[in-house]
Amino acid sequence: MATNPSNGLEGDNTLQSICYHRGSLKLLDQRKLPLETTYLDIKDASDGWLAIREMVVRGAPAIAISAALSLAVEVSNLENFNGTPVEAASFLAGKLDYLVSSRPTAVNLSDAATKLKEVVSKAAAAAASNCQSVFQAYIEAAEIMLADDVASNKAIGSYGARFIQNQQKDPTKLSVLTHCNTGSLATAGYGTALGVIRALHSEGVLERAYCTETRPFNQGSRLTAFELVHEKIPATLIADSAAAALMKDSKVSAVVVGADRVAANGDTANKIGTYSLALCAMHHNIPFYVAAPLTSFDSSLSSGKEIIIEERSPKEMLNARGGLGEQVAASGISVWNPAFDVTPASLISGIITEKGVITKTGTDDFDIKDFINKAVGQCIA
Repeated sequence: MATNPSNGLEGDNTLQSICYHRGSLKLLDQRKLPLETTYLDIKDASDGWLAIREMVVRGAPAIAISAALSLAVEVSNLENFNGTPVEAASFLAGKLDYLVSSRPTAVNLSDAATKLKEVVSKAAAAAASNCQSVFQAYIEAAEIMLADDVASNKAIGSYGARFIQNQQKDPTKLSVLTHCNTGSLATAGYGTALGVIRALHSEGVLERAYCTETRPFNQGSRLTAFELVHEKIPATLIADSAAAALMKDSKVSAVVVGADRVAANGDTANKIGTYSLALCAMHHNIPFYVAAPLTSFDSSLSSGKEIIIEERSPKEMLNARGGLGEQVAASGISVWNPAFDVTPASLISGIITEKGVITKTGTDDFDIKDFINKAVGQCIA
């Protein structure tokens, strides 16, 4: 274990959930926040799988990066592998499939695995007999993903801050409500929805950020509040059930949340409770935005009805502190504990990405495929 290591990507005081140097990976144990800051050594894909499954690391972007880097560390320290380049690629593909099983709802993870498989497959085809070149290609690709995530998050923050200000009558005094944790702790750095809040604050237009507890694992009270205090952003913590009353009192300019998976029509899976916030926002005529990188989009799904929702352990509700503390519910009671819910596109005002903000064109749905095609075309051009 270590305390407060740096990933070498940024020189500021931003919180880091992922601390990586080639051959070494440390993940901040978010289960112990905000009272204890402890980093766990991740030595291989098995450690990475367990860290994701046990919520040491969480947040769709961070999950994908942590999984990729856990395997990169294993490969960096692999001493005895005598197979061919094709066998090396097969070894890596199998490990990636295993890592994807740790958190199936987060599409970023499967997207990263697919891209990394393509990298090693091409490396194997180009290699004559040296399997190390395949491993080297994988390590470099995983490291690029880490750097790209930070840049992507900063772009999301910039686009989101600008768009939200343009939609407000008074863009100089904004209060934004967010749910779960979407900041530096949920990504490689900076954050998605919380990155938008951070950008608004840096521009001097954020009057206050509101964060929900995000029951039952309390990612809002334990993690988002921790980040907001650390960044010295004016903020207030509320109970999940207080959101409607807060909106009724006209204290919320906009709601910004993250995403674990976005379907082709814009339906969005996010932490349980997001759907309720969207309904409240619609009733009170408050814009509701989703902030997510393009890696969170799954165009193979026509709507949110096709998104598989993961169910978590009943202990998270039966015991305090998300299942880690004393029992607080009656023994024998049955529990329904979905990790996510799906917010229909009809309730979403816009989707903020690193390539711009996706808006609707006269319907309740978003044309995600068209936006992505144009964004990819711009990158190629």
